[in-house]
Amino acid sequence: MIYFDNAATTSVDPEVVRVYTALLKEYGNPDSLHALGRSSSRKMEESRRRIAEMIGALPEEIIFTGSASESNTLAIVGYALANQHRGKHLITSNVEHSSVRHAMEFLKQFGFEISELPINEQGIITPEIVKEHMRKDTILVSLMHINNEMGAMNPIGTIADVVHENPTCAFHADCTQSFAKVDVPFEKLDLMTMSAHKIHGLKGSAMLLKKKNIKLMPIIQGGQQEQGLRGGTENAPANIILAKTIRLALDRQQQAYAKAEALRDYLTEELSKLPGFQMLSPKDSVPYVMSIAFDSMTSQVLQNALDAKGICVSAKSTCSSHESGANPVLLKMGKTQKQAEHSIRLSFSLDNTLEEAQAFVKAAKEIINAYGLPL
Repeated sequence: MIYFDNAATTSVDPEVVRVYTALLKEYGNPDSLHALGRSSSRKMEESRRRIAEMIGALPEEIIFTGSASESNTLAIVGYALANQHRGKHLITSNVEHSSVRHAMEFLKQFGFEISELPINEQGIITPEIVKEHMRKDTILVSLMHINNEMGAMNPIGTIADVVHENPTCAFHADCTQSFAKVDVPFEKLDLMTMSAHKIHGLKGSAMLLKKKNIKLMPIIQGGQQEQGLRGGTENAPANIILAKTIRLALDRQQQAYAKAEALRDYLTEELSKLPGFQMLSPKDSVPYVMSIAFDSMTSQVLQNALDAKGICVSAKSTCSSHESGANPVLLKMGKTQKQAEHSIRLSFSLDNTLEEAQAFVKAAKEIINAYGLPL
């Protein structure tokens, strides 16, 4: 099997599996006061401290969660409800993850006004357009760092500077696709989302960076856990292993980037020789995500044909994979209806090889010859 769908999820690092398996045998509840509970709590807090150290934060600024969707919801809904006395205007983009979109929609029923900024032809939100839409009552700007559909990277450091010109406004960055893949300006972010399963960690394990001056209203009620922001028994093994997951990913960041870049460049060169090939990702996109299309074949036909050959790709992000129709992000980027209906997404990790890329090119040739419509 060839797995080119790493933007959806990644393999779990063998070292993470080994240590996590051992941790599963330690069943103490971190909130219990007996020896087993205290041991579990100590290990979890040591993980929190190590994560904070790696990203230049304070331990109390690390909030363990169960998914990036939960982190996004806590960041957006939690911040908006806790700070609505300052204003009720929020800013986001028109291509955010469904968890961000739905959180914004949810807040409308409480009287919040949402400005949904359009991406440009390069797939990004510029600092200038953010500045245009900032108001005195704007309390939160929430944008993704790297787009999960075509790899465009928002300049979140510069955008954060614009946001902070308004002293009552905070900036949240969804770094699910960028954490430990490119450099993230953590020091400029008030709130930041990441997920372990995008960097060879566990599903059901994630984190929200919340700077100490940021106030949130809890979304999950019920207890003292995570500073009272996330009631419920803590998943100590997952939280403990998150520090190792992050360390391994950060240690390999440059190597993984170089590997993805080499694969992207090779595939672009070789696929460009095939009839009707189009590169849809912008020129300055990160190499981890590659959106392409062939004029002679719809995304569904191509995806199914590749799947039959043991090659895993996607036609759109996993959160909207069961929705029919053209890729909405590409349409908002100014691509044609046909391009959006024919696009597939390849996404890479350190696991992938040049041999796999060569096999993909061979398979693409065979599929186009067998199923492609006349151009």
